[in-house]
Amino acid sequence: MTPSDVKATLSFSDGSPSMELPIYKGTIGPDVIDIRKLYGQTGKFTYDPGFLSTASCNSTITYIDGDKGELLYRGYPIEQLAVNCDYLETCYLLLNGELPNAAQKSEFQARVTNHTMVNEQMQFFLRGFRRDAHPMAVMTGLVGALSAFYHDSTDINNPEHREIAAIRLIAKMPTLVAMAYKYTVGQPYIYPKNDLSYSGNFLRMMFATPCEEYKVSPVIERALDRIFILHADHEQNASTSTVRLCGSSGTNPFAAIAAGVACLWGPAHGGANEACLNMLEDIQAMGGVAKVGEFMNQVKDKNSGVRLMGFGHRVYKNYDPRAKLMQETCKEVLQELGLENDPLFKLAMALEKIALEDDYFVARKLYPNVDFYSGIVQRAIGIPVPLFTAIFALARTVGWIAQLNEMIADPEYKIGRPRQLFVGSAKRDVKPLAQR
Repeated sequence: MTPSDVKATLSFSDGSPSMELPIYKGTIGPDVIDIRKLYGQTGKFTYDPGFLSTASCNSTITYIDGDKGELLYRGYPIEQLAVNCDYLETCYLLLNGELPNAAQKSEFQARVTNHTMVNEQMQFFLRGFRRDAHPMAVMTGLVGALSAFYHDSTDINNPEHREIAAIRLIAKMPTLVAMAYKYTVGQPYIYPKNDLSYSGNFLRMMFATPCEEYKVSPVIERALDRIFILHADHEQNASTSTVRLCGSSGTNPFAAIAAGVACLWGPAHGGANEACLNMLEDIQAMGGVAKVGEFMNQVKDKNSGVRLMGFGHRVYKNYDPRAKLMQETCKEVLQELGLENDPLFKLAMALEKIALEDDYFVARKLYPNVDFYSGIVQRAIGIPVPLFTAIFALARTVGWIAQLNEMIADPEYKIGRPRQLFVGSAKRDVKPLAQR
């Protein structure tokens, strides 16, 4: 960390001694005030629900400027990566800090490809779930169970263990998601094929059957690859912070990633695109495009309880840089599948038009986010709505691993231990039962 020439001084109105706090500069973005010695010197904590003003770590992986609508992986703009790279190149970048050359890409791709199969006993593990179980419930169990199958890579403090666990997780997540899907629809599992790309392999495992050969569409393959790239990492969000917090205890990498999967399940996080598509289907059931104006008026009415899903973002106060890329992909996919007149897409465009022109939404910067389009793309491809968040978890796995590895390698890392402002009862005595 680079110290700033500027120092902060904390003073108290009760006459307590003031305290000088160091400030550190990032490469880009806000400076941070170092409060690590605050409690030791003043006996006080800071209060920051949601950690909205607190930097829990220093990181070199992902940078977001919400005001500018900017997202960088290791310094590279997401727009350039999504157009010029594939998902495994992006994985290599997030894990190693630099984009691979041709030889490095080939070697990394071969390593991932050779780990795509899962232990056959995972099939029996799946049978313990109901057929109608939510895919994220299944994925939480499956990812956590990997630690029971791969004992040789569960020491989080061993760099070699972390490396092989990273390769295994990236390689096996598509296989596990596809197995979870096949289980719910009662179809036989499809084994991975080593001559296919990462995304092409996933599509085949999802939609092929033993009855006939499955042909991967290059347009759909590229669209899915782009979805993976756009979701690969997103700085210190809820699930990433969960993975770091879980990993800080020294637990194995599979358990830490399973914790991330569980956190991602929430509708305010990874479940947002599922919630967005459900909203579109509800509007369609109400009458479709003709009812968009009425629906948007309900959104403006705070007493209606109606929420606009897929618009606005907690971080981006400008247009989500991933949304434009996803919008382009959405149009390509619908054209490839002959779904340009898909009623949900027309409905989505009508919603977008109002949100971009209506003063109410413009003033609040409620621009479409990546979830708004990715749900439509996945639905068009044939991915069922409940599986959307599992696809998100598949894509985000590499980001979680990169963040976990960075934390473990940081000599300053400690087990997470947030503090609290206690407002409950003071110490009191227990009365005998008869006196209560």
